[in-house]
Amino acid sequence: MGNLYQGWELSYFDQADNFRNYEFSLCKNYISGKTAEVGPGTGENIKYYLDRVSNLHLYETSQTLFDILKKRTESYSNIKLSSQPFKDTNENFDTIIYLDVIEHIKDDQEEILNAYSKLNKNGKLIINVPAFNILFSKFDRDVGHFRRYNKKNLLEIFSKLDIDIKQLKYFDSMGFFFSLLSKIIGNPKSNFGTKIKIWNFFVPISKILDKILFHSFGKSLICVVEKTSDDNTTLQAS
Repeated sequence: MGNLYQGWELSYFDQADNFRNYEFSLCKNYISGKTAEVGPGTGENIKYYLDRVSNLHLYETSQTLFDILKKRTESYSNIKLSSQPFKDTNENFDTIIYLDVIEHIKDDQEEILNAYSKLNKNGKLIINVPAFNILFSKFDRDVGHFRRYNKKNLLEIFSKLDIDIKQLKYFDSMGFFFSLLSKIIGNPKSNFGTKIKIWNFFVPISKILDKILFHSFGKSLICVVEKTSDDNTTLQAS
């Protein structure tokens, strides 16, 4: 993820309020204190954080999105904006958030190890990623995804770390089938806004189905881990 990523799809996903509300409901209890979000895009998630955090540090590497964020956050005294994750501060955080970001990063393990080193003890790392490689499609390539995840390969990233897994579950079961259908049909940009509206309409049904199906599959995978060590040394990816 970097300056070449323009995020053409983000304005459409920003309208997916049902999905965002569902996503936030799964992680909100773990967000507190000094918080960083890496890859906040247009900043649509800010409204979910403000009454839960003491300070919010946003890291956005895309210059186009950075400029949007700068205008959006200029009136907030407790929000800091930077272009390079963790490069401009020696601060540690109570919560670090990556929502649909890790899949854009070629060396995802190095990114996570670096984020882990910036967590306070008992700090939470919250990650949401697209699930199941069977769904990997032209859309993934078009928006700069390197991969999709399952529980096993996501947990492998944390194999060197002292963590307590607080949450690891698939969600958005209806979204799984919409993504599969979109892959079969192809041409992801065709009527993209309409597709997002239809998918978003069915998210409340996903919320019910996910519980019935014990979160056994879905379009997305959310993971929350707690750091159990005092060690803030930056580890090296293997």
